[in-house]
Amino acid sequence: MVPIISIVGKSKSGKTTLIEKLIPELKSRGYRVATIKRDAHRFEMDKPGKDTYRHYHAGAEAVLISSSEKMALIQRTEGEEIPLDELAKKLPKVDIILTEGFRMGDKPKIEVHRQELNRGLLCTEEELICVATDEMLNINVPLFDLDDAAGIVDILEKKYLK
Repeated sequence: MVPIISIVGKSKSGKTTLIEKLIPELKSRGYRVATIKRDAHRFEMDKPGKDTYRHYHAGAEAVLISSSEKMALIQRTEGEEIPLDELAKKLPKVDIILTEGFRMGDKPKIEVHRQELNRGLLCTEEELICVATDEMLNINVPLFDLDDAAGIVDILEKKYLK
């Protein structure tokens, strides 16, 4: 099974920024990486007037757009969240999947924590691989600077990739 690691944290803590640092570090070590982003709000991938938008709004159950550079699938979910493991099955063959926005899931987590937000951690120590933070915390999980992608990937390699 491909390891799925959830990057979690409060709003504006830097989850996306950390993922943007982890991806090139993982790729530089030869790993194929995919990401899954959960959006708590309704999102629109298309813009009104585009063909795929028109197909979807005409009632298509799924719309797939493809080019020589990328493809995207828009599928109706009937108001039900698709479980993370099911979403992962839709991805191509990769070595690791990083998620953002799946705080309540059962996957191991890296929490992004910023002192300026002046709030406690979201996760219990048992859920955490480590914490990326700008503050010393009194917890029994490894702490990394917000910019230490190499250190975080070292732990991911040791625990999940080797």
